[in-house]
Order: sequence, then structure tokens, then C-alpha cells
Amino acid sequence: MPTLLYAVARNPALPPELLGQLIDRLPAADEELACALAERPDLDPGQVRLLAERFEDAAVRLAERGLLPVGDVDPLARPRVALVLLDEGRGDPAWARLFARDPDELVRERLASAVGLPDEVADLLAVDESDDVVAVLGHCTGRPDLLARLAAHPAAQVRRAAAANEATPAELLTALLDDPEVMVREQAAAHPTTPGSAAARLVGDHMMIRQALATHPGLPAEPYRRLAGDEIPWVRSNLARNPGIDAALMSRLAEDDGYDVRRSLAHNPAIPFDLLARLAAAVRIGSTLLPRIAAATPAELRALAAVPEPRVRVLVAEHRALPTDLRDRLAADPDASVVKSVAPHPGLSGAQLATVLDRFGTKVATAVTRNPGTPTALLDRIATTPPTPVKALRTLAAHPNASPAALTACLASPDHRTAEAAAANPALPVAVMAELATR
Repeated sequence: MPTLLYAVARNPALPPELLGQLIDRLPAADEELACALAERPDLDPGQVRLLAERFEDAAVRLAERGLLPVGDVDPLARPRVALVLLDEGRGDPAWARLFARDPDELVRERLASAVGLPDEVADLLAVDESDDVVAVLGHCTGRPDLLARLAAHPAAQVRRAAAANEATPAELLTALLDDPEVMVREQAAAHPTTPGSAAARLVGDHMMIRQALATHPGLPAEPYRRLAGDEIPWVRSNLARNPGIDAALMSRLAEDDGYDVRRSLAHNPAIPFDLLARLAAAVRIGSTLLPRIAAATPAELRALAAVPEPRVRVLVAEHRALPTDLRDRLAADPDASVVKSVAPHPGLSGAQLATVLDRFGTKVATAVTRNPGTPTALLDRIATTPPTPVKALRTLAAHPNASPAALTACLASPDHRTAEAAAANPALPVAVMAELATR
């Protein structure tokens, strides 16, 4: 039952009087419920102050949401909250100087990740006794001069952090390619700003470095060809996702039966459609919108939807902005897997969804409940026609068109995720919310 109470606390339709009762009756140790309440958009200033005073985790969340006034925060008593405000640019800059000398290493780590640190504070953190603190600074600072210092730091984890920072200049990354530590060279090899001609010299290096190098979008053609013949499938799988490889190399990888190589290739945003169609018929891709499908033109989508292989049509059916005629054609497809993929499309009418359910029953029930426009009557039909798939009932419990009767039934479900979704649904009757809130 406590988990249902947390779900009720998140319910957008919770009446003000019930919200007030929940806050007034909060047990002193129930930080989880306080955090659920801290997410609400309808808290008044008094409720915000009460939650923040009694629960530190809730105070952190309220600060993250911009609801906590700076004047209400004592940095010595609540350093975590003060650090959030600093990161948002709303805290007192003097707090940063205070925290830079805090004995708690975790406080200094959190400070090192803050945006817009004063230079003197960043310089102090750069010589911190804890390599963990300096590494966080290396990940987060945008100062080129500081990155140059950290790229020469004696601790490998700090140099690796500098190699991962998106602000690190190309010349520093090139130098880090020669670092004695594998993990540093690995990070520099994967950085998209590292010049490809420089990174290419690591093509014969350690396996972890080759795996990272395979993701680099700007290598010359020859290193890519060498990586395509690498003995480690993980390297070839990373390469298969890389939009920087050419069509000839993609064709080669399409014949690679190494673990996950062909499936990764299907996710390459630059893959030609003919190759993608071949892969769909040979590899289990799953229900997902592939990058190449997401970027396709209407004409390209229509051409793929006309392919006889249903697994190719499934890829098109995952697109949620299909032309109306194409969407309707896929909804009438003879293959259940295609219809299952298109059923959540928000443009389908209630009549079309009913026809889909008539044709394929439980095979598409979950997909129909995922459609935001599914009518209440159709949701009730799914809920009361056994066997109702667990996933269908779970999605139905969160649906905006779910009926009060269906939601009440979902509350009694042995699946706790279904019951929680129903308790958080705005369509839940107020009387039921009140009962859950007062148990």
C-alpha cells in the first residue's frame, strides 16, 4: 500500500485539500513520500518551505525545480541544497569558496561539477588532494588553460577526464593519444574533436582503444577497413554504427555474423535503404524507430512499405509521423507484427483501432492501449476481455481515457506497476484517491 500512496502523491488531479492532508501527516522518516510531493506543480510557498525544512532530499529536488528561495537555505546546514543553487547560478558565490575547502570530499566533488565556477575556486579544486575531485573538474570545466594543466596531471583518471571533456582542444587530444595509460588513449581516440588522421595511428593498439576508435566519425578509409576485419566483434559492432563509414564497408559488415554487428549496422543513420531491407529480413531488430527510418522522406517510406517482407514494413510502421494514407495502409496490413507496430500511431481513429483489435485480439492489445487516442469503450473492452496481457493492463492503467471502473480494477491488480499507474492516473475518482491517501 505505501507505494500506492506515493503514486497518489504524484497524481496531477489530487485535490488541494488531500494534498494538504498528505503534507500535514507526513511521517518524519518518509523521505520517499516527501520527494514524490516535491515533484508536484501545485505546491504553495508554505508547503514548499515545510517540505524543505523537514526533508533534505525533498529540499534538493525543490531547489532543482527552482522553487526554493535562496534566502531559505543555510549552506552550512544544507550543503547539498546550496550546491544545487550554485549550479543553477542562483547561489551566493561566497558559498563556492566555502565549499572548496569543505572537509567532505563528496561536497568538493559536487562543487567541481558546478557550472560557472569562479576562476579562483576552479584553480583551488585543480590542486585538490583528492584525484576524484580533480577528475570531476576535468570532466566539467570549459577553461582551455585549466584543461591543459589537467591533461598533464600525474593521475591517469584526471587525464582521462580531460580527454572526455567536449571542450578539450584538438591539440591536447592529439597529445593524449600518446599517453602511457590505455584508458586515457581510449578516451582520446573516441573524442570526435580528435583529428582523425592522428587518431588513426592507434588502429593497431589495445583492444579497448580499437573499440573506442571504431566510434570516431572522421577516420580515413583505410583504418576503417582494418577495423572491419578486427578479431573482436565488439570493435566491429561499434564500427557498424559509425555514420562515417562508406557504403562498401557497410555492405561488408552486413555479411558479418559476429555478435551484434548486423543489428548495430541497422542502427547506423547513414545505412542505404536496400541494405537496411536486407538486414530486416535477417536480423532481429525489435520494435524501435531506427535513425534512418526517422529521417526518411515520405517517398522513401512508401517505397519501404511496399516491400513484401513484413519485417521491413514493421520498421516503417514504427514511424509516428507517417502520411495519412500510408498509416492507414499499414493499419490494414495482413501481418499482425506490422499492425502491432502502427497501432500506437496517434492519428488512428477509434473505429480503426477497434478493427485492429477485432482482427488480432491479444496480439495487439498492448499496442492499442499505447495509442493516446484509444476511446474509453475500447479500453474497457480490453480490460474485461480475458486474457488481458499484463503489459496491456499496465499501459491501460496510465491511459488518460481509462474509465473509473477500469482504474479501480487496476488498483487490485497483482502487478504492482499496474496498481501504481492507476493510483497516479488523473481520471481516478477523488473518493478513491481519498481512501488511498488516508489508509
